[in-house]
This record gives sequence, C-alpha cells and structure tokens, in this order.
Amino acid sequence: MTIATVREAIADAGLELSDVDGFITTPLFPSLGTHAAEDGTAFVTTHWLSRRLGLTPRYQQDPQGQLPGAVAMAVNAIHAGAAETIVVYRALHNPGGSYHQNSTPQAAGREQWGMAMGHFGPIAAIAMAWNEYAQRYGASPDALAPIAIEARKNGARNAWSHWKGKPLDPEAYLAAPFINDPIRMYDCDIPVDGVAAFVLTSAERARDLPHRPVQVTAYSEMLPLRLRAPSHWPYDDMMELGEIMVERLCRAGGVSLEEIDYPQVYDGFAPLSLFWMELLGIAPRGEAHRMIADGGIDSDREEAVPVLASGGSLGNGRMHGTPQMIECYLQLARRAGEQQRDVSLALACQGVPQMGGAVLYSA
Repeated sequence: MTIATVREAIADAGLELSDVDGFITTPLFPSLGTHAAEDGTAFVTTHWLSRRLGLTPRYQQDPQGQLPGAVAMAVNAIHAGAAETIVVYRALHNPGGSYHQNSTPQAAGREQWGMAMGHFGPIAAIAMAWNEYAQRYGASPDALAPIAIEARKNGARNAWSHWKGKPLDPEAYLAAPFINDPIRMYDCDIPVDGVAAFVLTSAERARDLPHRPVQVTAYSEMLPLRLRAPSHWPYDDMMELGEIMVERLCRAGGVSLEEIDYPQVYDGFAPLSLFWMELLGIAPRGEAHRMIADGGIDSDREEAVPVLASGGSLGNGRMHGTPQMIECYLQLARRAGEQQRDVSLALACQGVPQMGGAVLYSA
C-alpha cells in the first residue's frame, strides 16, 4: 500500500521516481496487536521503502514525531540543498485482535487519577480533559455529537475514506457505547490500514509542474513542558501550551489568526476539535460547544466555518491529521472539485495541543 501510494503521489506531481532524492516518515504510534514490530508491516521506514523502490536517496529521516515536524524537516532539507524533491509519507497499520489493553487490577498513587482500567491510551486522558471542560463551561452530555456527525458527513464524500457513503445520524451516535465516559465510540477515530504521501520540492521547480503550487508558509510544534504521569493530560496544560504553539506559528508565518481563512482542526478524538477551535480563535474560550450546536461548523452552510471539511480522522479513519493536510492542499491547488472554496491561507492541525503541531499553507 505504501509503495503504491508513494508512486501515485509522485506521478500526480508530474514527476518520475528518479526525480525523488529524499524520503521522510514518522513511524510513531504503530499498533502491534499480537505480532512483532516488523518493518514493512507494523510501520514502513524510509530505508525499507527506498530499497523496495530501487532508490538510493540522498536524504532519509524517520523522526519519532508527528507529520508537521516531518514537513518542516523536508522544507529545511530542500532549502539547505540536502535534497531537491522529498516525499513525506505516513503509513499506519491496524492489526487484527485487540490491543491497548491494561490488565493491571488496580492503580495507586498518581496513576489512579490518569490511568483507565481495561482500555488505556490517549482516550482516557482526553476524557478527563473533556470532563473538566464540560463542567467548567456547561457543555451538555451530547455536545460532541455534531462533531462526529459533521466529520462523517464530509468523510462519506471521499472515495478513499473508510466511511465512504456512510454518514452518521444522531440516533446511531447516541446508541453507541461509551469507550471512556463521557466519550462514545463515534467520538474516536477508527483504526485503519492507510497511507498518505506528499511531494515537496523547491518553489522554483514547482512552477514548472502541472498543478498549481502550494507553499509551506509556516510550521509550529509543541512538546510538554511539565513532568506528568503518562496518561495525565490536564485540560489547562492543553490550552496553555497550545496557545504557545499557535503564537509561534503566527509569528513564524507573519500572520494573524484572523488572516487564516481555512483552518482545519484535528479530530482524532472529538473533544480535541473544540480545544483547537478555541486555540485558533474560531470560538471564544468555553464557547465552541455552543457554536457547534448552532451549526457553526456545518460545511453545507455558507456562513459556517468548515473546520472538518475533509472529514478528518473521525470521518475517514485514523490517519493522524493527514486528511487535514490533504484538504488544505486540494483547496489551495484549486483541485477540490464540487467542494472548492475561495481560500488563500489554510491551516492543518495535528495531535493533542500540548504535544501537537500545525502547518500553514498558502497559494
């Protein structure tokens, strides 16, 4: 799947395989299930890929970060002359059987506040942060429903989506079980086998290629600044550190939040969409749940802010922010078809704000 996707991306850019002299991927978060961590199955490194393609690229990197960092690494490598054309890709595997299960019978000390029994991982920490938000700002128990429904509506329009042709209705959402109360099953992105690939080159070379060039204008990423338990992600940390990340992004791009006319927020878990909306100034602090309830993100309403226009992860599958990147590119390259909008500055967000990132694009 990775080999085919990378080949198709290169061809779509109007290039030959021999034109590529760099590869970058972020093989973080493989889900192993019951089998071993094996290159080419659980994840796909640049070395594995380049060998299968018969290439010896000048530049290869496999950072343990997120895709915004990989994009920034590619931009810097091209600017420095380390490579001329780089493919940045993300490959994810969904193994059979169950995984992320915690068999510990009890939790003591600080773990009792952040460790979920049974299923563990980000969802437990995000559920606690969402509880804090809901109690502080008066969000209703079903406040997340419009996010999942909007994402699935838009994802159902994509030919490559796991949920192609399968929008979500309110009844099905409310009938779904809780994974970590108050977060339901459809508030979580579904694991998939999936690959996304992006071709980056210099602005000078891009002008001679068949499609309208899209520029990487700025990048920002955040890392936790405080020592916390592994599953302890306080809401206030998310927002405080997220604000720093967003401020860095605007400073790097020389823009204000008001100038970004196509923000695409991250939605691996539904509460994160609200947190990102407020960090980006789309809604005032504590008001995003009301804006969403009033149809404020409905992509079919002209006056709305379509922050999940691609369907994101909830509407397509667990691809860790790549749908947002694809959407930004398609809009700015004027290749979005019936969904085309008049935008000039687009933003793709990824991850939990206190350890997430974002890439700003322009055309």
